[in-house]
Amino acid sequence: MRFLSIAVLSLLTAACGPADRARLDLPELTRLPAGELRHLPPGEVLQDGFPATPVPRLARFPKGFSIMTRQVSQAEYAACVVAGGCKALDAGQRRASASDRPAVGISWTDAHAYAAWLSAGTGQQFRLPTYAEWAYAAGEAFREAPATAFPDREDPARRWLAEYAQQGREQEDDAVRPFGAYGVNAGGVKDMAGSVWDWTSDCHVRRELTAAGEASDDGSPADAPGGNCGIRVAAGRHIAYLPDFIRNPKNGACSVSVPPANLGVRLVMQTR
Repeated sequence: MRFLSIAVLSLLTAACGPADRARLDLPELTRLPAGELRHLPPGEVLQDGFPATPVPRLARFPKGFSIMTRQVSQAEYAACVVAGGCKALDAGQRRASASDRPAVGISWTDAHAYAAWLSAGTGQQFRLPTYAEWAYAAGEAFREAPATAFPDREDPARRWLAEYAQQGREQEDDAVRPFGAYGVNAGGVKDMAGSVWDWTSDCHVRRELTAAGEASDDGSPADAPGGNCGIRVAAGRHIAYLPDFIRNPKNGACSVSVPPANLGVRLVMQTR
C-alpha cells in the first residue's frame, strides 16, 4: 500500500473536513503590472479561402492581473480529486502526489474543474488564462516565431510543413521537474518555458482577412461561426492546438484519448 506524503494529507484534510471548515489557502500568486503585448492570435487566417499570413494583435492589460507563480502541483490536484471536485487522472498519473512538481496528464475539462473547485474553496474567482495573458506573463520566455509566409497557397503539404517548422516542435527535455527548475522570469513567474504546457481559455478560431488587410474575428466562443472549441489552445515553448481529451467514448468522438504527460494548469485570479 502506498502512503501519501504529509503535505498531501494536510491538503486532503483541508478539502475533506466538515462543512464549516476553513477555506482553502490561496495559491502563490504573482501580480503583473499594467502593460501590453503584440502577438499573433491563435488560430488560422484565410484570404479568399486560402491560408494567409496572420496579422499581429495588440493585447492591452490596463490594470495588470494576478497569475499563479507556478503550476498546480500533483498534491493540490490530488486534494481536488479526494474532495470530489476533480476526476481522477489516468493510470499513468493517478498516484502522483508530489507537492513540488506540476500535475500533468490534465485535460481541458480537468483544468476547468480544478478552477471551479479552487474558486469555491477560496472565495476568489479563478479561471484559465487567455493565450494573450499567458504570453504576457511569460515575459522574456515568450518566444513567438515570426509569421509564416505562404507563397504557394494552393499546396497544403508545403503549408503544413511550413507551419510545423514555424512552431518548432522539437523538445529536448520532457521530464516533469521540480518547480523552478526552468527558472523564474523577470516578472517572478516560474517555468514559463519548461517542459509542461498550460491550458488557456482560447479556442481555435478561423479568421478572414478584410479588404484593409486585417483579420476579423469570426469569434472564439463555441457558438460563434469561426470558433471551434473542440480544439483548445495550450501554451508553452510554442503554441499547441489540442482536443479536450474526452475520456467517455460515448461522448468524446474523435477527442477520446488520454491527455499527454506534458499538459498542466496554471490559473489567473479574476479581479472583481
